[in-house]
Amino acid sequence: MSLGRWIRDRARTTPRRTAIVFGTEEITYAELDDRSERLASGLVARGLRPGDRVATLTDNRPEHAELFFACAKAGLILVPMNVRLTVPELAYQIADAEPAMLFTAPGLAAPPFGGPVLDLTRAGLDAVAADLPTADLPTADLPTADLATARSGTNGLPGDGGPGPDAGLLIVYTSGTTGRPKGALLSHANCFWTNLSLDRGCELREDDVVLQVLPQFHVGGWNVQPLLAWWKGATVVLEPSFDPGRALRLIAERRVTTMMGVPATYQFMAAQPEFATADLSSLRCVVVGGAPMPEPLLRTWLDRGVRITQGYGLTEAAPNVLCLPPEEVAGRVGWAGKPYPHVDVALLGPDGPLDGPGRGELVVRGPNVFTGYWRNPAATREAVPDGWLRTGDVAERDAEGFYRICDRVKDMYVSGGENVYPAEVESVLAAFPGVAEVAVVGVPDERWGEVGCAFVAGDVPVDALLAHCREHLAAFKVPRHVRLVPALPRSAVGKTLKNELRSGFAG
Repeated sequence: MSLGRWIRDRARTTPRRTAIVFGTEEITYAELDDRSERLASGLVARGLRPGDRVATLTDNRPEHAELFFACAKAGLILVPMNVRLTVPELAYQIADAEPAMLFTAPGLAAPPFGGPVLDLTRAGLDAVAADLPTADLPTADLPTADLATARSGTNGLPGDGGPGPDAGLLIVYTSGTTGRPKGALLSHANCFWTNLSLDRGCELREDDVVLQVLPQFHVGGWNVQPLLAWWKGATVVLEPSFDPGRALRLIAERRVTTMMGVPATYQFMAAQPEFATADLSSLRCVVVGGAPMPEPLLRTWLDRGVRITQGYGLTEAAPNVLCLPPEEVAGRVGWAGKPYPHVDVALLGPDGPLDGPGRGELVVRGPNVFTGYWRNPAATREAVPDGWLRTGDVAERDAEGFYRICDRVKDMYVSGGENVYPAEVESVLAAFPGVAEVAVVGVPDERWGEVGCAFVAGDVPVDALLAHCREHLAAFKVPRHVRLVPALPRSAVGKTLKNELRSGFAG
């Protein structure tokens, strides 16, 4: 299950096939394997030992993939950090993960750090691979180890069998919506099983061309298509960041067959003037995650002849949990589907597990579920108290076993004693003409305890919008407040930042 073997085996089988396209650069599987192999040796030569962390602060780039596979081969744990974070936020994660090295992309200032800081460039990685001394590379804080002794071990050094299945591979920090971010530790086995599940529920082929626009500091930037593509021998068109117009052009130029994005990804692409005439004929299927695709947006892409797979997951599940195949998407708008192979899910009510159709908190079990939160056993026990991962998401299950995510447990609010799930209200608002984006949050109210506030991006008449809500929703679900905004605040992967909306309302 060592992911370092994936690239070794693929380089042996299809060495000349293109693994990565980055701008005008094309990297073969042989080159990717060779570079990661030499880099793994260089990291070990500098004293890093299995289990040590290697942090990164970068946009998407092929050097990051090289470093990922080098860590996988050497038994190291990659800690990709969000480039949008502030220096204090980054400093907290660095202090928590205690990496032995930090690699940063050119132009990104590194926060104060006690260990060596290197450029995540080809030259920077080549220097490490060759174990070349550099003037700005302090080594006093590096752990020391005899290379010959280290190579004689069995825990993930270049040339041996690789790390064991339970060895750590990735630490991905959660968004921290409920407090300090927590580092979700994903093992080689977690990544192996989630990619195997993904392939059986949303197959990739060796002739596929994958467009990757999700950031590599997000679990989806690795475990939703890219790693599977490299396992299968496909090609990944890697973009530094998401540009909707460029994405449309790349689909035509590179004959992209599949991609993954959140609904906002596809919304921004559909809003481009050239979308109506863009050549999308190469697309075999696209994957949507992060949230259900609103019906108007879904119809827009279906009308262009694009097949869509709706998915659901979370970082702690590495992330793939539910999948709705293309043949079900049009008839089950808003649904997330059934569990991927090798994944078990259930609904948990106030009195325990629920049988048959119903609504409750979605819980997940399987080999994809994370090892735990880095150095946080109390949070791990809270998240997985009995072998089942508590997702914090309220889901509905129908008689056929399909699941629909209703809302976050913490996003639900109580108005006059009635539970209100914002996602239900948002789906009604999104169907009103002119609404580009919408988010609903619960806000304090003297009479009802809490009421809804809808933040709407778009040029819409508020009175007509509320009348539309009253036609389709019970009175207690109709938002009491409406705020028209230029755009919703979003995270780096396109998720709406509802905490910022609540703070804005309070302010």
